[in-house]
Amino acid sequence: MNKSIKQIQMEERILKHLSGKPLVAIKLLFDDEELQALQEYANVVSIKRLGYNDHGPVHMRKATYNTIRMMQLLTGAGIQMNLEKEGLGTAEDSMVAVIFASLLHDLGMSVARDFHEILSIQLATPFIDKVLNAIYTPQELMLKTALRSLAIEGIFGHMANRKIHSLEAGLVLIGDGSDMEKGRARIPSILSLQPRVGDIHRTSAGAIQRVKISKGIEKPIRITVEMNASVGFFQIEEVFFPKINTSPVKPYIELYAGVPEREMLRYL
Repeated sequence: MNKSIKQIQMEERILKHLSGKPLVAIKLLFDDEELQALQEYANVVSIKRLGYNDHGPVHMRKATYNTIRMMQLLTGAGIQMNLEKEGLGTAEDSMVAVIFASLLHDLGMSVARDFHEILSIQLATPFIDKVLNAIYTPQELMLKTALRSLAIEGIFGHMANRKIHSLEAGLVLIGDGSDMEKGRARIPSILSLQPRVGDIHRTSAGAIQRVKISKGIEKPIRITVEMNASVGFFQIEEVFFPKINTSPVKPYIELYAGVPEREMLRYL
């Protein structure tokens, strides 16, 4: 497989944070050539055909890394995932589900933008089942069923236009939204230099310099969005904050955004 340097770097960062079944699961996904081709084609459709930003292998891995990082901060603070609270599995099992959802959430972009989350579910399910059958036994049918459903919920809810209820799915929603640094808008900006309706999204995205996910002071997770111009607040208020606001993970997040050493606002 011909993987870009950025993709390889993201995979290495992710692998360092995992062990046990989540590590086995993500290695199987990273090594799947059919999945790689599908993610690359999703980017062809997104960028070249539709003029959107990165929805391919690098973005899906950044969303996965963000989701893993936030889940580890939650579990480190003693917060149980829904699977554990409901007596069906462990935090390790929940991590498998959020890996599925975050790494596969944009596969539907290989077909169309409209309802791409529904298309992603259809395209992701065979990959989910393949990995579940490889690392869980036939006797763990209930657990496999729950993991598949959690993964589907995470994909289903990542656009923040549908109600989701589990912490696992809520993490995927915010992990996806946290990938907003300027590099993600770079390729379509190069391909299309003519002004058009909606360019405020591209301009505001270009102002986002860095998104940091760290341990919070008052809450388990702190997200800090650094920008180089106030136009970046549009990205926060119109795109990112609505995702946090609809996520079951919202009570556990501190959100700061602004231009460092000039203006940093606390949203949550």
